Amino acid sequence: MSTGPAAVAVPGIAYKVPAELVLESVRWHQGKGIAQFEGVLDRNTAEALRGVLLQVDSAEIPVPEDPDEFNDHQLAGLSVVSVDGTVLGAIDRIDHAPSSDLIVLKKAGGGTALIPFVSQMVPTVDLAGGRVIVDLPEGLLDL
Repeated sequence: MSTGPAAVAVPGIAYKVPAELVLESVRWHQGKGIAQFEGVLDRNTAEALRGVLLQVDSAEIPVPEDPDEFNDHQLAGLSVVSVDGTVLGAIDRIDHAPSSDLIVLKKAGGGTALIPFVSQMVPTVDLAGGRVIVDLPEGLLDL
């Protein structure tokens, strides 16, 4: 992340979004995240950032110390296999819901399904093997 000064909006001159922004805080308002960035001090500058795609270099994100905790980018793309060895699809992404995280499964036969990311249904995450083993109740993938 950048520690240098952010560009400042000047009346009559187009604001140029800096290559790096430093996130100071995030809060939720009416279902949308509102981010505060270092050096973005007025509404006009903030408006210039509306719709900007933010990316983080995943190589800079530390691996969690807890062996049962994972970063989303570590899981995306992993194969999802049932306990009997049937390939069900691949992890498209992780959705963070209030009650539990959800694996968004891109099903092998097409479509998507949601799998609660809880130890009873996801007993094994094998990062080195590139797969997640699931033990799902009958019909869960048909919802």
